[in-house]
Amino acid sequence: MAQRILALAAEEVPERLQEALQSLGEGEVRRCPAGWVPLAGKGRGSPCSQPSGVLRRLQLYKHCVPLVESGDLHLGKVSEIIGLLMLEARQLPGHALAELATLFVDVIKGGSLSNGKSLELFSTVLTALASSKESLAYGKGELNGEEFKKQLINTLCSSKWDPRSVIHLANMFRDIPLLGEELQFVVEKVLRMFSKLDLQEIPPLVYQLLLLSAKGSKKTVLEGIISFFNQLDKRQKEEQRIATMPLDQLRHVEGTVILHIVSVINLDQDLGEELIRLLKTEQQKDPGRALCPFSVALLLSVAVKHRLQEQIFDFLKTSITRSCKDLQFLQASKFLQDLFPQQYDVTAVILEVVKNSAFGWDHVTQGLVDLGFSLMESYEPKKPFGGKAADTSYGLSKTPAQQACRLGASILLETFKVVYQLLLLFFYFSDLLSNIVVSAPLVLQTSSSKVTETFDNLSFLPIDTVQGLLRAVQVNLKLDLVLVLNSSESHSGKFILFLIHTFFLSCLRFARYGPTIFPSCLQGFYDVLRRNSQLASSIMEMLLSQIKQYYLPQPDLLPPLKLEGCIMAQGDQIFLQEPLAHLLCCIQHCLAWYKSTVHLCQGTEDDDEEEDVGFEQNFEEMLESVTRRMIKSELEDFELDKSADFSLSSGVGVKNNIYAIQVMGICEVLIEYNFNIGNFSKNKFEDVLGLFTCYNKLSEILKEKAGKNKSTLGNKIARSFLSMGFVSTLLTALFRDNAQSHEESLAVLRSSTEFLRYAVSVALQKVQQLEETGQTDGPDGQNPEKMFQNLCKITRVLLWRYTSIPTVVEESGKKKGKSISLLCLEGLLRIFNTVQQLYTARIPQFLQALDITDGDAEETDINVTEKAAFQIRQFQRSLVNQFSSAEDDFNSKETQSLITVLSTLSKLLDPASQQFLQFLTWTVKVCKENALEDIACCKALLSLLFSLHVLYKSPVSLLRELAQDIHACLGDIDQDVEVESRSHFAIVNAKTAAPTVCLLLLGQVDKVLEEVDWLIKKLTSLGSDTSEDSSQASDQTQALEKGVILQLGTLLTVYHELVQTALPAGSCVDTLLRSLSKTYAILTSLIKHVSAALLTVGWLGSKNFFPICYSKLTVTPGSSYAQNWAAKVLRDTKPIPNLIFAIEQYEKFLIHLSKKSKVNLMQYMKLSTSRDFRINASMLDSVLQEHNTEDAENDSTAEQTDENQEPKKKRQRKK
Repeated sequence: MAQRILALAAEEVPERLQEALQSLGEGEVRRCPAGWVPLAGKGRGSPCSQPSGVLRRLQLYKHCVPLVESGDLHLGKVSEIIGLLMLEARQLPGHALAELATLFVDVIKGGSLSNGKSLELFSTVLTALASSKESLAYGKGELNGEEFKKQLINTLCSSKWDPRSVIHLANMFRDIPLLGEELQFVVEKVLRMFSKLDLQEIPPLVYQLLLLSAKGSKKTVLEGIISFFNQLDKRQKEEQRIATMPLDQLRHVEGTVILHIVSVINLDQDLGEELIRLLKTEQQKDPGRALCPFSVALLLSVAVKHRLQEQIFDFLKTSITRSCKDLQFLQASKFLQDLFPQQYDVTAVILEVVKNSAFGWDHVTQGLVDLGFSLMESYEPKKPFGGKAADTSYGLSKTPAQQACRLGASILLETFKVVYQLLLLFFYFSDLLSNIVVSAPLVLQTSSSKVTETFDNLSFLPIDTVQGLLRAVQVNLKLDLVLVLNSSESHSGKFILFLIHTFFLSCLRFARYGPTIFPSCLQGFYDVLRRNSQLASSIMEMLLSQIKQYYLPQPDLLPPLKLEGCIMAQGDQIFLQEPLAHLLCCIQHCLAWYKSTVHLCQGTEDDDEEEDVGFEQNFEEMLESVTRRMIKSELEDFELDKSADFSLSSGVGVKNNIYAIQVMGICEVLIEYNFNIGNFSKNKFEDVLGLFTCYNKLSEILKEKAGKNKSTLGNKIARSFLSMGFVSTLLTALFRDNAQSHEESLAVLRSSTEFLRYAVSVALQKVQQLEETGQTDGPDGQNPEKMFQNLCKITRVLLWRYTSIPTVVEESGKKKGKSISLLCLEGLLRIFNTVQQLYTARIPQFLQALDITDGDAEETDINVTEKAAFQIRQFQRSLVNQFSSAEDDFNSKETQSLITVLSTLSKLLDPASQQFLQFLTWTVKVCKENALEDIACCKALLSLLFSLHVLYKSPVSLLRELAQDIHACLGDIDQDVEVESRSHFAIVNAKTAAPTVCLLLLGQVDKVLEEVDWLIKKLTSLGSDTSEDSSQASDQTQALEKGVILQLGTLLTVYHELVQTALPAGSCVDTLLRSLSKTYAILTSLIKHVSAALLTVGWLGSKNFFPICYSKLTVTPGSSYAQNWAAKVLRDTKPIPNLIFAIEQYEKFLIHLSKKSKVNLMQYMKLSTSRDFRINASMLDSVLQEHNTEDAENDSTAEQTDENQEPKKKRQRKK
């Protein structure tokens, strides 16, 4: 039969072909081979004008769909069949198209699709069906083609899909005209199928979905993709131990998806704009859902396209600073932590992206580098060219801008560890360069030409830049020497020696900039020696030849060194050409290292040994001679005396300053040298004391001259040349060495109180330098581990010295300057701050090192809270002793330092621990029982109380009690009103209540208002959340509203007390009025987001505040205080207009809310007509004139009064 039909088709006689086809039954059509389908499908034998023809066509379509999906045909044949059927489909009538479409839906629902080729025909059928105007039967009714298509899509998307056919279906919908609702339905269905697919099938499906988004629903597509991978990342973190999902596979899939999105954005820029809008909107609602590692990586990849880079980086930088600020709010307030238990940190997310980029995310790396530089450029401390940055603190960053800048550096450093070829891009960031060189030292070797070029242009760079660059390159120089000298190429070793000599001479050129560049270079030689013993002879000979230029070998000649050769004159300016003290310091350290290390490793080569012994002996004899003659030298020998000019405004003064600092430095270098070689010899320690005498004379002269010139350096010692390691050794020997064999020699040094004070002062200076710069001068100054060990040793000594010898006992025989105990306390304070900034991870080991009773405990057993509480108790006892001491023995500076130490140590306590609660209870007790009248100590103690209280619970109840105490202490603004005599805190008294306590109280109130304002903004974002978690957001919104109402309700009681208090005119009144303006502005924002019922409940406890506030802001000629206050307002009315506007805005929205809710919220308010801030000038003038007349009459009467007559008693202020 099939052959007959093919023959009839070839004759092109439609009538005979139709007769043959009509004789076929349905079963025969299905049994016909596929070869005649192209001919039969041309339609000549089954015209659509005849019902039988339509029926045969339907039978043919029903036969072909399973046929092409069976996989039995060649792909070329399948494509030919589908193409012909697609051409003929548009000729089918509407009911046939509907039946055929229903067939496809059933096939999809049944999961019968294998290769998805027939879906090309399905898209054509649905498109033709949508354009059909025929009424089609659907259920019991009729629908047009468009509505029928809509119902089919609804049925299809509501049914179960075979995961194997999802990609084919997504591709099919691209060719179907879809309305907005239909497209949304389809996109949501495809997104739901993500979780049912294998990970490797996600990228092609995402690509099809992105192409489909050209029709619309871009936001839904992007949101679904980001949400899916965000959930995958979270699940992968939770299942790390189980490892059900290979991490590398997940990262590669994420990278491929990101590439797909970027490629589509290149074709459709609107998709990129939609991505930015989406993340900005989501970031307001839920930052954790918007900025996850996947979305950040996606943004950074898109940012490579410069058209969107600025928008993306602005968004990321804003998000970073906002996240840092939010974390600051949360970490500083227990009240906020209870409302927001989960804390989101975008910086951790970005660093995770850097970590993920190691999985071949090259397209993300460029964005990370650009973001890192952008953060550093935007938020680095600003400074003029050649100037010093205002903020040079190392360690923990405090402000959001500092944290953002530090994040930028971390991004670049961590990215470099992943892709080290980025060194040249980082070359001009010296601090970062130093870290990079340590991470990958071999990279700089390949950039030697760049290094040489940079060295040639160092003189054109600012001082700070030169110093940082040299320090960074020295790190690599040390590592290069190790690598090269260990190799078999001897000529490379010669080249390095030549490089050292060149480097040394290059550094000499920068001596005219001051003692900053050259000392850093000299310190680098000591570090090189430690790593490369083979260079010892060469470097020591170089140093010997250099010092001989200034050394005078004659044994009786004073002074032993030529200082005039160290300076250089250019016109009327004097420069230090070579820092002789630094050179001698370098020699001393190199010689000490050489004697302790290289001497023990000498080989069998006698010639080299004799040569080495020669320069070693030369150095020892030279230093011995210089020591002996420096002790004998007088100031006149150095052309210095007390009457000399030391001002920095003249050339002579500059020269004398340079000489004095060099002589002092030489003395310190020799002190360290003789102490180290003395082996506790009495004679050597006498030499040490003689050198200190020379040093101290010049130090006192410089202090005296600076004091006369009112210089800020008057009370500071010159920058010490002692090394940090020696300082820790010296302090231990002076205060903690109990060996009987050392007693006689140490008694020489201990007999000098000035030397003991000097040793502690140098330790304080070294710790301060470490805190400010992250390193110290001298050997191992850049070694964090060595610095940490020295800090521990110094802390143990200072802690023992302070707790063993009270300041009161020491000050009884003190002549001048700070006592040693007070210096020890200041040193402890700086050390505690430094450890928390630079050694956060080592705090447990630090506290353990201070506790000698528990020195053998393992690191895992260290409880930081318990250790910190133990140290806190020691300082608590000292503070209690201060409070209980006699008035003459009370030391205000020591008390302030003790309170600051307690505040610093309290940061180590866990706020949830019992120790923290005990410390808070003790602080409250101290404030309640001690009537402290010292203003500075009062500020410090109340600040400590506030900082502790906010970490335990909201401070509003504490503020209310303090406000009541201020009211009781200062009295009421209306003197006829008797204030209840009550006192919660004895620290609030007549001397401290105003302005000290009042301003501190209002400052804390402002912090609470900032928290409330922050919460209201969160309420706004939660109120706009329409996601699936809206019910959870609603519960959180209610909790936030309740918390805000309770906070403000209690704050209004604080204002209730303060507006009735007779505050002195000035800062207290102005600050109170500004605070009231801020409060009303926040109340205005609040009533836009809370219900009237909730607002009424919150106001019940403060119903008396508003009438009192209004009445006190209306001036009436009553008491004298009211008149004085009115006069003050006339002189300075700046806070008043803002308060007027804030109140009027508040009333406006409150009236609107009252009408809307039908709740009387105005029952405690006065309308604007009865509250006018315009002062009646004529009435005020008459009152003031009457007041002046009374004063004049009183003055004349007083002159006529008998001088023996007692003055009239003042009216007692009622309590």
